[in-house]
Amino acid sequence: MSGMYSKLPPGYITRSTCIIVGGGLATFGLVEMLFGGENFYKKGLMPLVHKFTDGEDAHRNALKMAKWGLIPRFGPNHWEYKELECELFGRRLRNPIGLAAGFDKDGDAIGPLGKSGFGMVEIGSVTPLPQPGNDRPRVFRLLEDEGVINRYGFNSIGAGAVQRKVRSARVNWSEENALFGVNLGKNKLSENANLDYEMGVTYLGPYADYIVVNVSSPNTPGLRSMQSKKELQMLLKTVKQAVDRLSVDQKPALVLKISPDLVESEMKDIASVVLDPAYGINGLIVSNTTVARPESLKSEHAKEGGGLSGAPLKEKSTVCVREMYRLTGGRVPIIGVGGVSSGADAYEKIRAGASAVQVYSALVYQGWPLVGKVKRELAECLKRDGYTNIGQAVGADHRK
Repeated sequence: MSGMYSKLPPGYITRSTCIIVGGGLATFGLVEMLFGGENFYKKGLMPLVHKFTDGEDAHRNALKMAKWGLIPRFGPNHWEYKELECELFGRRLRNPIGLAAGFDKDGDAIGPLGKSGFGMVEIGSVTPLPQPGNDRPRVFRLLEDEGVINRYGFNSIGAGAVQRKVRSARVNWSEENALFGVNLGKNKLSENANLDYEMGVTYLGPYADYIVVNVSSPNTPGLRSMQSKKELQMLLKTVKQAVDRLSVDQKPALVLKISPDLVESEMKDIASVVLDPAYGINGLIVSNTTVARPESLKSEHAKEGGGLSGAPLKEKSTVCVREMYRLTGGRVPIIGVGGVSSGADAYEKIRAGASAVQVYSALVYQGWPLVGKVKRELAECLKRDGYTNIGQAVGADHRK
């Protein structure tokens, strides 16, 4: 026996062992990625991503993985719960957990995302003309705070290029896919913002289940001023007319996305506009990122300019959801977004008045298994409180 091993090349056993162990680890990692292992992502993969890539490169890599289908294709992300079946904008959803705009800005991964376990998927923001956005660096992870600051500035390949991707992806869409939304923005140098949104509706409205009018990003100069009552009325009148002109069997729902930094008088004005049928608003997304910086922030990037999202935004956005539900009397469906990283967070927003929620920044810290985790935990919250369907819990805090 010793004679046989004496003829092996030097280092043969070591190299063979490394190959076997390395292959085993690679196989294990692939299996964990495809089945969505929560601990593998949160404690293994995501910390490595944070260590070796900056925020924007990590975002691009995650989008490529989604495009290539390297996101959980089996396991908890695809488990559905009867308690979570719901209706939004007159359409049935398997669950009320959505992917917020900002992840897939240009519609690169629409097909795989539509089958990834989300109840709805929103791409964008899309501007009429291509524009590069702001200079890098423009994305910052606040690791100690589980937050993100971005100042992308509506980087977009333009509505024409996105239209081709959306049209292609929607050809094979079915009821098994998520509800599909497109978030619209304006070009930075545009002199006629109303025309920008009208063009967005014309290009992309025919292929969307819902269209989002985004006038609340803090990273485009002057954009948030369009939330003032007079400007908002003029804009929404133009957008509604554009939707009415679409030659499609089922027109997209029209949704307004607002800032969490509004004062009470501004929220009252917005509520009065969205309740007026003349402007055709079917729902609200509450909320976008905030320019506020809580004193509790610990990260060295806390003072970077841009919009803050993630855990530090959670309470502020939930307060805004609660207030807009109160001001609209619960008559306008609200999609709550901001700091949702667990089923309990989602449940809090639903009880405050949200009919559905969206996630994004929490993916930076927990990865794709977040989807299955939030669904499972949300179903548990409903059962614990005696609800048999999520619709019964919407706005529950207002009925105490």
